[in-house]
Amino acid sequence: MNKTTKEAIKDSLPIMAGYIALGAGFGVLASTHGVGFIYALLMSIFIYAGSMQYLTVSLLASTTSVISAIFMTIVVNIRHMVYGVAMLEKYSAIKKNKNYTIFSLTDETFSVVVSKEFSEDINKDEYYFKLSLLNQFYWIVGTIIGSLLGNVIPFDTTGIDFSMTALFICVVINQWEQTSDHLPAIGGLIISIICLLIFGSSNFLFPSIIVISIYLLILRGLRHE
Repeated sequence: MNKTTKEAIKDSLPIMAGYIALGAGFGVLASTHGVGFIYALLMSIFIYAGSMQYLTVSLLASTTSVISAIFMTIVVNIRHMVYGVAMLEKYSAIKKNKNYTIFSLTDETFSVVVSKEFSEDINKDEYYFKLSLLNQFYWIVGTIIGSLLGNVIPFDTTGIDFSMTALFICVVINQWEQTSDHLPAIGGLIISIICLLIFGSSNFLFPSIIVISIYLLILRGLRHE
């Protein structure tokens, strides 16, 4: 096992605990809503978007129209535009496994790689790929555990979907503590509050993400002048 692999495993361990637990929560939720084991597993392999997977279970269990489902998917996942802006420099130079590395960039993986400092003996491309692969593996393991348990043990799933929100809060706190540059976080918070006041709680997410993305692009441009 080379040093790059060891580094990826070490950095993925804090995420492992959360992903196995949250993946299990998704598996239980899917099972109690009649989503079969195979379908839950395929969702964790091909969708691999924690909050969207939780939402998908609710969409499958309801009579939501296809148009509404598409719109909700865009609203929930549009935050990845922000990640894309922040990772332009790091990921644009990837030569191997680039498509998978981009596909598997989750909130928690982003929180690790965005502030990662590499020593000269670490292969960046290999590190990004293996960290992402490990994190998805943890999520899949959690999904399998939750799906199997959900089929044999009755669970009250009330409030289980809030677990993703709680994880996002932990990620923000962790990023705040690891960096001295708080302008992106402060700007994002202020923009979100303004959009909430203007558009209301049901409609503020989409415009706030758009404005935050523009704000980050401008901030990035100013720092590279």
